[in-house]
Amino acid sequence: MTAAELLVPPLAPATLAYSLCVVFAAGIVRGFAGFGFSAITVAGMSLVISPALVVPAIFMLEILASLSQLRGIARDVDMPWLGWLMLGNLICIPLGVALLAWLPETPLRLLIGILLMAAALLLRSGAHVALEPTRGLRLAAGLASGFINGVAAIGGIAVAVLLSTAKMAPAALRATLIALLLFSDVVSLISAALMPSSAHASGNLLGPDTLKWALWLAPAMLAGIWWGQRSFKGVSPEQFRRQVLNLLIGLAAVSVGRAAAHFAAAVL
Repeated sequence: MTAAELLVPPLAPATLAYSLCVVFAAGIVRGFAGFGFSAITVAGMSLVISPALVVPAIFMLEILASLSQLRGIARDVDMPWLGWLMLGNLICIPLGVALLAWLPETPLRLLIGILLMAAALLLRSGAHVALEPTRGLRLAAGLASGFINGVAAIGGIAVAVLLSTAKMAPAALRATLIALLLFSDVVSLISAALMPSSAHASGNLLGPDTLKWALWLAPAMLAGIWWGQRSFKGVSPEQFRRQVLNLLIGLAAVSVGRAAAHFAAAVL
């Protein structure tokens, strides 16, 4: 694709303006909480365009988002947690992506979304679950989040639920999520690119328009991240925990709603 072609808007003006607003809002959430960009962007933009058109660029934007935040969060990353989470993701992301090649995607997304929403609602209700952060627990969290990320692209939500049970400090939780998402998005992008094409797999993710979408959406995302990072400063641990759990419930509800709508359309 030539430079001139990259400068041509990928959408009509009104649709493009709406899409940029969605990406900006998703960037604010990413900057504040450290996750949630993909779920919000796909949910919002799928109302006006096919998700298949923008998902490849979202992988690239997630990588850019994490890179833009690394400098500010590097010292807060919980390395023992991050190492085991990365190992689990490395093992299970390819398995989750491969599973989509022969199992129906919608029922899997629906089940995972329901489980995540139930877990987040349980924690938000005041239930106190404090798990000992052993190596086994950390690896299990990595395996679960990696598999869910490969299957449903909501691994950030899954690991946020799991880390919230460990009573991690807000700065450490947010920083560890950002570092993990950088790793998992790179693995997801590579796995999707290498996966053979089929009815459910993502073998054609990397098309010629991927870079064009990423270039047009990136400024709005980066502006949102900047705004969200400013909002994070001065938030108390309890306020952060409540807002993250509220966000988890909302994102899980969006995931369930989209999966249920697709399932109903397929049945009818």
